[in-house]
Amino acid sequence: MNGLHHSVCMSLPEFSLQGKVCVVTGALGLIGRNFCSALSQAGGTVIVTDLNGPACESFAASLGAEHGRPAMGAAVDIVSRESLAALRDAILERFQRVDVLVNNAAINDMFESPQAALELSKFENYPLELWKKSLDVNVTGMFLASQVLGAEMAKRGSGSIINIASTYGMVAPNQGIYRTPEGEQTFFKSAAYPTTKGAVLNFTRFLAAYWGGRGVRVNSLSPGGVENNQKEFFLRNYSALTPLGRMAQPNDYNGAIVFLASDASRYMTGANLVVDGGWTCW
Repeated sequence: MNGLHHSVCMSLPEFSLQGKVCVVTGALGLIGRNFCSALSQAGGTVIVTDLNGPACESFAASLGAEHGRPAMGAAVDIVSRESLAALRDAILERFQRVDVLVNNAAINDMFESPQAALELSKFENYPLELWKKSLDVNVTGMFLASQVLGAEMAKRGSGSIINIASTYGMVAPNQGIYRTPEGEQTFFKSAAYPTTKGAVLNFTRFLAAYWGGRGVRVNSLSPGGVENNQKEFFLRNYSALTPLGRMAQPNDYNGAIVFLASDASRYMTGANLVVDGGWTCW
């Protein structure tokens, strides 16, 4: 246990995740890795899940070595009930419980070239197969993971489910941030991502009400955009529309995820915690 974690737990024990088994989907992504690190540092036993099994196992091993507590990595396809059931069984066999589920796995629009991105991201041209894939992963995957793993929490009478939404689940995309200083539109944020993230918010409310009497809390976290080697014009555009004047760093959500996972938020359910640098306040 490092000094920082020990100090926090001694003065604010409600933030400790000691003894809690925390599952993170989409754990190999930029924010997912930071979620895993934060939960492990707070004392949690982290289950690293994503499509790449060996990479999950390697990352879990590094977490265990860094924070001195167990961690487990496993390949999981969140749109497969069988895959999720196998994960559940493996966790219960090794740790006998599931305490926290972070539904972080999601897909965003990816195109083969800038020319394809501009044309295919237009609403009039957006491919139906991409729309369906976003719904499948971002909504159905969250539903299945909550159903399979959350049911174990409901059986035990306690748990915390955290659904990762987005500011774009609350407000429409500002297409101007994808425009160069010369006025050239480089990309359009499609309808798929905000639609699915809006669904995340109402699914959160549904499940919070449904399982509240069973001791399972369900909340969403709506992060803003994360700086990740975007072009300079985009960084300027985004930052100009954010009261704090910058995009998020990947670790800016660590405190929020620990808060929602821990007993520090024990009287909070059905809520949406917005951490966006102020993007949605104006």
